[in-house]
Parts: sequence; C-alpha cells; structure tokens
Amino acid sequence: MLGAMVGLGVMGAAASCWLGRAPPEPVAAPCSPAQVDPERLKAHVRTLSETFHPRDHQNPDTLERTAGYIAEALSRAGGRVSSEPYTAGGASYRNVIATFGPDSEERLVIGAHYDAARGAPGADDNASGVAGLLELAVWLGEHPPPMRVDLVGYTLEEPPHFRRSTMGSKVHARGLREQGVKVRAMISIESIGYFSDDPGSQRYPVASLRLRYPTEGHFIAVVGRTDERTLVDRVHRALGTASELPAESLAAPRGLEGVDFSDHGSYWDEGYPAVMVTDTALFRNPHYHTPQDTWDTLDYARLAKVVRGVQCAVGALAAPAAR
Repeated sequence: MLGAMVGLGVMGAAASCWLGRAPPEPVAAPCSPAQVDPERLKAHVRTLSETFHPRDHQNPDTLERTAGYIAEALSRAGGRVSSEPYTAGGASYRNVIATFGPDSEERLVIGAHYDAARGAPGADDNASGVAGLLELAVWLGEHPPPMRVDLVGYTLEEPPHFRRSTMGSKVHARGLREQGVKVRAMISIESIGYFSDDPGSQRYPVASLRLRYPTEGHFIAVVGRTDERTLVDRVHRALGTASELPAESLAAPRGLEGVDFSDHGSYWDEGYPAVMVTDTALFRNPHYHTPQDTWDTLDYARLAKVVRGVQCAVGALAAPAAR
C-alpha cells in the first residue's frame, strides 16, 4: 500500500466531515459471521513474509512461488482457480483468481496484493490482506454465495508499478471492462493487521482531527469516494456489526491524495464501484515499508475480527436487495 488516508492534510480539517464516528446502524439482513482462527492467519502471514521474501518486482521467481501458494490455498478452500498472466519489463507475473458461487450476471470482486515494497517482509503490507483473503475463501467454500464472488491476489501493486498499466489490479480491472463484465462492488483488503491501544498511536496529518477521532490505533477503516457513500456506508455498517472492533469510514473526493492509494483505484479507473478496508498503514504502523514490518508485530485476534467483518460485508453486498 502506498499510503491510505495520507491526503487528509490536503483539505485540512474539512476532511473530518467525511469520517464517521457514530455507532454503525444494523445491516439490513442479520449477519452471523463464522469464526476465524487467528493462528491460521498468523501461519499465512509468517509464511508469506518469511518463506516468500523478498516479494518485490525485482524478484519474479519469488512472486511466482507466492502465487502458487495462494492458488493452492484458494483451491483447497473450494474456489475455481485460474491465473491472469502478463509480462512487465520482460518478466512474467500473474494475478491469481478464485471464483465462488454461481456464474451470475453480476459479480463481487474482493482483492489483496501479494507483493511487498522493496526491502520489506511486508507482513502488514500486505501479507495481512492476503491472509484475510485466504480465510475469506474458506468461509465462501463452506457458505456458497448467491452470486459470483471472485477473490483475487494481485501482483505488482507497489512502486514502481503503482498506478501504471502493469499494476496487477489494473490488468484485472481493465480485462473485466474489456469483457463487459458487470461488477456490483469491489473491496480492496489492504494492510489490516496492525493495531495499538496506546494513546497517540494513531496519527493524523492535521492536528485538529485528533479532537474528533481516536488517538489510539484500535480501529479498522473503510475508505471510498464521496459519490459512492452508499457503498462505503454499507461496508462500514457490516464491519461495525460483525464484532466489537471499532470501525471508521472516509468518503472523500478522489482528488484527496491517498484516497485511491491501493488496488480499488484501478476499478474506479474502469468505472466500477470500489472501497478499501485498511488499518491506515503509515499513519499507525511505524514499520510501514521497512524491514521491521514482520509477522510478530501484528495483532491476529483483531485481524480475525476484520475478516469476520468482511464476511458480513460480502454477505450484505451479495444479497439481492443490494442491487
């Protein structure tokens, strides 16, 4: 992740009008998320950040082995797995896709990038997101959705491919548009494992935001565009009702720097509705994009709660009333 919410400072305290602090309202349909094993999440994150390191663009062989690990886990969960290969800079890379549910006219896309910044093990950014994706696959395999849901592991999200045509999510979103695929919504799972209850652990680029929002990094955030507030609110409510983990939301213009700083921005480019679920990365995690972003710095109990919330979000978005 290049920096969720980094651009709040561009609009100063005015950005606060898009951040929700009120307790989430109940989702339209009751949600009883399945239990998620924190130890399984930890095992995935540790494997991704230790066995498959480094995972930057200069190590395509390691990225390929990572893709194989993801594909095997998705297949084991019951997904119909395929690959989306392409070349960049003379090297071969691929996105990994697992399909659940019927072949409906519309689909949901839930994605997480599996590459990491150069020099970083990438435990929070973004092995945590991939681990969440793999556990979501287990749930979907046991609870088939009423519409098609595609889980996608993206390659090449980090610089120097970020926002370029070779970014894995851009390749995927562009392919969907060229095929005329209808996407009801996309959720980018981006850096979801770092939490802290220490006062001052949550930072903001504008001091006045501290008067309104938590100073502790104990919440999960949903980030989207102002014109897609309905989607932001729906995902926010789902996260908030899944567990006692606090949830915040940001619906802001795309011009606010940082609002599109992950894979969801690629879907906006193709006209698809999308949001990001994140722990806010560099505004909380002091190990962001450093060698210290290791598996033992994450909170797996709270990471499991995030995944339960995403289960509820997928359930709410897949319901017929969500059309």
